[in-house]
Amino acid sequence: MSALPQHLDLHLIRILYLLLVEKNVSRVALKLNQPQPSISASLRKLRELTGDPLLVRGARGMVPTQHGESLLEPAKRILEETENLFVRKTPFVPQEEARTFHIAAPDYLDSQFLPNVVALLRRGSPRSRVVIHNLGPGIDYVRLLSDGDMDLVIANWDEPPQHLHISRLFEDPIICAMHAASPYAKRTASDAMTLHDYLALPHVAPSQLVPGYGGVIDAFLERQNLRRNVAVESAYFGLIPYMLTQTDLVLTTGRQFLRFYEKTLPLKTFTVPVKFPPMRFYQLWHERVHQAPEHKWLRDQVTAAAKGLGAG
Repeated sequence: MSALPQHLDLHLIRILYLLLVEKNVSRVALKLNQPQPSISASLRKLRELTGDPLLVRGARGMVPTQHGESLLEPAKRILEETENLFVRKTPFVPQEEARTFHIAAPDYLDSQFLPNVVALLRRGSPRSRVVIHNLGPGIDYVRLLSDGDMDLVIANWDEPPQHLHISRLFEDPIICAMHAASPYAKRTASDAMTLHDYLALPHVAPSQLVPGYGGVIDAFLERQNLRRNVAVESAYFGLIPYMLTQTDLVLTTGRQFLRFYEKTLPLKTFTVPVKFPPMRFYQLWHERVHQAPEHKWLRDQVTAAAKGLGAG
């Protein structure tokens, strides 16, 4: 048995397959748009490699030898597998397929955003599974993305992490709020809070959830040589609006986050007397899933949910 050639030419396998199917050198030359002598030379090389004539004269032209016939299916399979590897990318049909999508997000997002994302995913790919992960302290989301344990991270950063793909989702202007029945809220108009008042009032702030957040407000104030009075820190951001209803605390956060609570809780919002930049929310993903069709679809759904917030 001869040794397998180190550099087997894929084009040669294609010629082998076509010769066994067409049983005619001229027709193969036409199909591949090559001169007939070139195909004849390839046939000679194939005969040397296989140790078999492959095609011999029959009553009505060329016919494959028994060994030649046995090579037809393997040659076809190699060509198909190679096409799968290097040419054809399997499309993602969301209505038919079942995938599991892992999304990490903090709980200080607009209250409608993640529900809208989940609704779009459920409608678009009802057989798929969605796992929402908390983006809490100590979560190494960069490693989780690179290891494939997380597909997408949604959060806000002043400066998003390097070496990850990023897409901006939406901006949320910063305002502050407190209990509408508190003495300060009763005597102060929504646009009349002074810088002195803002810094002196007792604040409730989130514990740091991800690098770059949790300290965004205070880091900005520090750059202006200012400091507010943080009286309470809470890891449960979604509970903070309810804390306002029983205290004199002030919460500084995004307008979109607060708009849901304003409808059901006795809160009063104020224009912040500091020119904070808006919170910018992004989706982040790793290069390993950048070209995958199902992940492109996932990111499109998240983008659509973000656009829906602006329309709401």
